[in-house]
This record gives sequence, structure tokens and C-alpha cells, in this order.
Amino acid sequence: QVQLVESGGGLVQTGGSLRLSCAADGPLWSPNHRGWYRRAPGKQREFVAAIAPNGDTTYAQSVRGRFTISRDSAQNTVYLQMHSLKPEDTAAYYCNVPISWKNADNLSMVAAPWGQGTQVTVSS
Repeated sequence: QVQLVESGGGLVQTGGSLRLSCAADGPLWSPNHRGWYRRAPGKQREFVAAIAPNGDTTYAQSVRGRFTISRDSAQNTVYLQMHSLKPEDTAAYYCNVPISWKNADNLSMVAAPWGQGTQVTVSS
């Protein structure tokens, strides 16, 4: 079974930037959709961004214009470039594989087990 390994989190000041990575360790069908999600302290996990095999992207309103999702040419590793970070972006960030593009923002319709995530903390 595929394992998704997130990395790149850290502590950053308001207005700073971070780049997260998500690598697939194990078998994963191709082509595939990939998504980023996050869970803030005391809140439920929520959708952040997704990318389709053809490069189409979609974002949560709260991050649109500040975050960019991308993937490498082999489509194994997915990235989340985050700019203009705010304290409300503080969360554990996770990646996964949406089953369909239509349901890319549906956390119950993902194909892989949730990984450990990577913590992003934005100080004010």
C-alpha cells in the first residue's frame, strides 16, 4: 500500500514562505490527482489545494493567490509553495490522492492512508 510522506514544514513569521513536499512511497497508479489538506489545532481537517494530471488546479478560497500546488514531471512528488503566510495558516499539512477531480475537496474520498503530516507554524 502506498505511503505518503510530507516534509518541508517549520516555523515562519507572518508574511514568510515555505515549500512543502509530498512523496509517494510505494505503488500508486498513474495518472492521479493529488491534493493538500490541513488540520489546525482544535479544528477538522480541511481541503487546501489539488492538482489534476493535466495540470489543472483548484484551491480553497482562504489560500487562493497565496499558495501554489505543483508536481514534478514524473508526477510522483507534489509540492505546495506557500507565500504571505498568516497565523491562521498554522496547521499540520497532509497530502493525499483524491479519487476524482469532482470530489477533490472531499476528505472522505481519498485513496491513501493519511500520513504523519508536516507541521507549519506561523508566528504573529
